Amino acid sequence: SAVLARDPRLIAREEGLRGEFKEFGRRLRSGDLGSLPVVVGLVVIWAIFQSLEPNFISAQNLTNLSVDLVGTGMIAVGIVFVLLLGEIDLSVGSVSGLAAAVFAVLNINQGVPEWLALIVAIFCGAVIGAVHGFFFAKVGVPAFVVTLAGLLAWNGLMLQVLGSNGTINLDDQGLLASLTSHYFSDISAAYGLATVSVGLYFLSSWLDSRRRKAVGIPSRPMSDILLRTAVLAVLAFTAAYWLNQYKGLPLALVIFLAVIVAFDYVLRRTSYGRKVFALGGNVEAARRAGINVAAIRISVFTIAGAMAAVGGLFLASRITSASQTSGTGNLLMNAIAAAVIGGTSLFGGRGKTWSALLGMLVIQSIASGMALMGIASAIQFMITGAVLLAAVVIDSISRRTQKTAGRA
Repeated sequence: SAVLARDPRLIAREEGLRGEFKEFGRRLRSGDLGSLPVVVGLVVIWAIFQSLEPNFISAQNLTNLSVDLVGTGMIAVGIVFVLLLGEIDLSVGSVSGLAAAVFAVLNINQGVPEWLALIVAIFCGAVIGAVHGFFFAKVGVPAFVVTLAGLLAWNGLMLQVLGSNGTINLDDQGLLASLTSHYFSDISAAYGLATVSVGLYFLSSWLDSRRRKAVGIPSRPMSDILLRTAVLAVLAFTAAYWLNQYKGLPLALVIFLAVIVAFDYVLRRTSYGRKVFALGGNVEAARRAGINVAAIRISVFTIAGAMAAVGGLFLASRITSASQTSGTGNLLMNAIAAAVIGGTSLFGGRGKTWSALLGMLVIQSIASGMALMGIASAIQFMITGAVLLAAVVIDSISRRTQKTAGRA
């Protein structure tokens, strides 16, 4: 009876690798699907496009895809934080466009050094996010209304900043342009990054297991750590191989992965991250636990604003210009869709920064495959919308199943 009363996840860890597979099956039956749906969907999408267009899985297309997803992906990382609270930010597209306009005016028109213009543009995005957070957390205006007003206001300010010309071309040899145009052509760069990533993952997993054993807490067995490390190694070195077949390792992808890892650490390994998840789970319970709800909310919207600015700068870098169309179109919807498709719940309290990468891989893969096949963008929008709806449906069913199983 004492064994039955224990958490089955702890029992699974004590049983080793076999127990991990049993725990994985139990989580699936209880509705805790994790990233499984998007991974399966990504495999299906790639298989379909490769069968229809042999050049889809080619070094050039995959390299271009890995750079194209970075701009919107950066914005999606900020959206993940907002969604973890169970809220939404509709202003990120306009904020990204404004950041690009601010950088262009400062650097090209005013002669401000690029590094300083970059900092100012990102700072503007952070300040705008803090303003949204203040009205939401302190004044009590719904986040939907605040950010909808921001969508209109910041887009208007972007047009005002750009002036009558409407378009400002950037230096195609400058610092900003190099963010998406620079590649590490030496093959050791991609393979080195893969080696370091796999090594750090194994080291962190082993140290975590060792710390748990030292205090008598059930930990992952070495067989499980080795299996996970092997899977990561296969993925990392395969990606490195394909990137080296074209231009090499893109700088933009390195920065994007570094940002994801850094924010993932913040969410999973710091008290701040636990407070964000607590607010997304139950605001009143978090308040009673002593969490400064207003401060966390403001900080989350500040992160979203800053990441929107970073994403806007990467998008401007890709086309080496800032124009009246910056931050418009389907950018906002793609950023939100990427976070949701990647596994972040619209209901708050569940998600991770890796959702931005997985979701953008799905969206950008659809866009890339459609472009190679010459299919109209209208079809792309319909397919992306269907994928987004499927992700939300899966999330809703998953939450309902978890409530039934007593895990929500």
